[in-house]
Amino acid sequence: MKHCNMMKKLLALSLGTAMLLSAMVGCGKKEKTQEPENSDTQQQQEQPAEPATLLEKIKSKGKLVVGTEAQYAPYEFKDLDANFAGCDMWLAQQIADSLGVTLEVVDMAFDGIIPAVQSGQVDLGIAAFTNTPERAEEIDFSDLYETSAQLLIVKAGNADKYSTKESLAGQKVGAQKGTIQSQLILSALPESELFELEKYPALALEVQNGNIAGLVVDQAVGEALVATSNGGLEVSNFAFTAEEASFGKSVVIAKGNEELVEAVNEVINKVVADGSYQKAYDDAVALAASLGL
Repeated sequence: MKHCNMMKKLLALSLGTAMLLSAMVGCGKKEKTQEPENSDTQQQQEQPAEPATLLEKIKSKGKLVVGTEAQYAPYEFKDLDANFAGCDMWLAQQIADSLGVTLEVVDMAFDGIIPAVQSGQVDLGIAAFTNTPERAEEIDFSDLYETSAQLLIVKAGNADKYSTKESLAGQKVGAQKGTIQSQLILSALPESELFELEKYPALALEVQNGNIAGLVVDQAVGEALVATSNGGLEVSNFAFTAEEASFGKSVVIAKGNEELVEAVNEVINKVVADGSYQKAYDDAVALAASLGL
């Protein structure tokens, strides 16, 4: 009888052990089903890295965003269909094409372009920017793509009246706000009073109405203002010296983007060397004249 009871106890113990082992194996199988978390982590690690440079970002998004001020013919303006035109806009398109991306142009106030470049709102600034040491402290410049003399535009009949620095002493002389022309008036005509407005057409009206003695502007733009003034404006016989106004134009790029500077320079050097920029400039002058700009 004792032997029989002993056998029953051993059998019960064996069954309990088997059930425990079965439960442990089951738990082990459940733990294996939690592996997808590791798979997701692996997929995240395999995703491509974010573009590191501005040039890479431009190519990644497939778009080059350029800031300009489109009331400065023949460099940048709008045609009758409100499309951006001008030799600067032609240059912007050449740069976009060389990068294999589309071009988007943003029209803004001239003095807001450099801050927009610095903040990343736009990728480049192309708006007949004069390359100066002062600006170079804030942003990087491309190589020069054009040089231009500076003219003093006066009311018709005043070409000889305002032909010397002495004759301009105490007189208001206009320039577009935030431009190198403003700095030129301050440095070369210190006895004159700087008068600034946002747009050159408005400055031209101030000259025609006799409210200011004249305005300082790039040669091509000044000649266009005279040509479209219906005889109201003319070029003064005043001349800045080469030391005072030897200006060259460059593309504006945020600092720390050497690869983009190099890519822009490659395009500029090509179009300047082969004469295609000069042709674009001449075509822009002709188009602006036909539009009365």
